[in-house]
Amino acid sequence: MLDQPDDIHPLFHGAPATTEFRKLRKRLIRETREAIDRYAMVRRDGSPQKWLVCLSGGKDSYTLLAALIELKWRGLLPVEILACNLDQGQPNFPATVLPEFLKRMGVPHRIEYADTYSIVKDKVPAGRTYCALCSRLRRGNLYRIAREEGCCAVVLGHHRDDLIETFFLNLFHGGKVATMPPKLVNDEGDLMVLRPLAHVAEADCDRFARAMNYPIIPCDLCGSQDGLQRQAIKRMLDEWETRAPGRRAKIFSALAQVRPSHLPDPALFDFAGLWPAAAAPDGPPEIPSLR
Repeated sequence: MLDQPDDIHPLFHGAPATTEFRKLRKRLIRETREAIDRYAMVRRDGSPQKWLVCLSGGKDSYTLLAALIELKWRGLLPVEILACNLDQGQPNFPATVLPEFLKRMGVPHRIEYADTYSIVKDKVPAGRTYCALCSRLRRGNLYRIAREEGCCAVVLGHHRDDLIETFFLNLFHGGKVATMPPKLVNDEGDLMVLRPLAHVAEADCDRFARAMNYPIIPCDLCGSQDGLQRQAIKRMLDEWETRAPGRRAKIFSALAQVRPSHLPDPALFDFAGLWPAAAAPDGPPEIPSLR
């Protein structure tokens, strides 16, 4: 079925015919569909939905777009897809690459220019990382575009490894147990933020995008800074994976099977109300207040 030239989206034309690639492609599509279903990303009331799929030009966003287009092409994703690239004014950004690619592939799209680069360079002190401010400015523009286009969701290309790395960043540097949720509502309450690649490994995104020879555009802003904490976390996970293959998969599995009763957070579990069934009817004795 996947080999029939008339039964394939242009995004997949020229795909390698190897068994290895076919397995990779099927795994990407299966894991993307699993995440969409598991986290109920598609409304079940049958109402029309339109997704703003964010395309940066990196391997992850190309994989995201291809997986969603594949699912829609097969009739498994009942949403309208609008690809969007936000040109943030970075020097030497190849502004024609993505418009030409999307037009050639027949993907509906919008290209938006917003010079957030100058703002980030002006506001962030020398030696500090740009990611936080850059992300906030980018997200604000994407929300605006989504509203203008009548979209109900902003769809991002964060994958499984991004979620794991964010967990350790929060653990080591934020003192909290948290990561990127696969699905959330924005602060204003009018848009969903979705991460359909939540189950997909970064290595698979890389192999897929390179095998398809998509025109990868590197990030010359945050990607040019050395010593980022996320890179340190990535190296740590790489070392663990080398010593114990499958470690990342186990960590993600743990994140998806949290037991609130086994964590010391009384906001997540009612420890105060936890008593044996044979406890006195009046409950435990009152603890005197400290003076």
